[in-house]
This record gives sequence, C-alpha cells and structure tokens, in this order.
Amino acid sequence: MSTDDAFAEAYRAHYWAVSRFVARRLDAPAHEVEEVVADVFSIAWRRRAELPDPPLPWLYGVARNCLANTVRGIGRYRRLLHRIGNHEAAHGRQTVQSPDAERPGSWVHEALDRLPAGDREVLRLTAWEELTVEELAVALGCGRSAAAMRLHRARSRLRTEIDRTRTTVSARAGGDGNA
Repeated sequence: MSTDDAFAEAYRAHYWAVSRFVARRLDAPAHEVEEVVADVFSIAWRRRAELPDPPLPWLYGVARNCLANTVRGIGRYRRLLHRIGNHEAAHGRQTVQSPDAERPGSWVHEALDRLPAGDREVLRLTAWEELTVEELAVALGCGRSAAAMRLHRARSRLRTEIDRTRTTVSARAGGDGNA
C-alpha cells in the first residue's frame, strides 16, 4: 500500500474519531473544531510516510498539539479583545447559566475539572477515546510504563476528588456521611 493510500485509509477510518476527540476538548463553535481537525489531517498528509500502524493514537497526539496551539491562539485573541474593550467580557456582561442547566453526571465532570490538565487528558484518552495503555503511550509520546503510571495516578486522583465531592454533598444535605 502506498503512503497516499495509507493516508486515505487513515482519513476515512479515523476522521470522525478525531473530530469527536477535538470537539470534546475545544469549547468552541463547530467551524473552529473543523479547522483543528483540518490541521491534524494536513499534518498527517505532510507526514504520511511516517504514519504508524495503527494511526489513530498518533493522530490523537497530533490533535493534542493542534488543540494546544488553538487554545493559545484563542487566549491571545481574548486578551486582545479585553485590552481594546470591545467584548462583552470586558464590560462584565457575561452570560450565566440557569440553575436548572445542570447535566446528569455533572458531578463527575466537576471532579474531573479539578484535576490537573495532564490527568484529565490521560483519563479522557482512555475513557472517551478508548485507547489501550500502548496506544496511550503513542498519543502521549512516552513509553508504555510511563503511560501506565500516569493513568494509574490520574485514576487515583480522580477517585480522591469523587470521594471529596461525595463528602461535601452529604455534608450539605445534612447527612451522616453514609452515602
């Protein structure tokens, strides 16, 4: 199979997986998600001779880098808007969600949000993207042992945050701590 054919197959097989990966991590309009995905596959095209088998973990690693670049760019844009004062955030007119906007299972997302960014990413790659430890190592650009250790530590920290959340919720409810 030629490198062009390998790229075409990777694109067909993994476009939607990469799109979902980016969409779950980028709180932005659909067109911005599509731009990041286009960047991922543009890089994959340029580096098609280097595509590993299977290509998905490698594509996730490329997507992580593209997301980091995009997030930095969005931050610079927001800081610029704030400086020039033509944005609703600069005037304190931010939208607040209604109290009934809570999603089912939001407590899990809250616990996840309290983790360091690296832990969140490791957990998302294994839970949402269903990567094995070997594939996780490829996506993170580290060895299998390091990936396994990062996953173990991230799971442990998440467990601690969930336990902390349960304790806080039961204390607020006036319970005796038996949840």
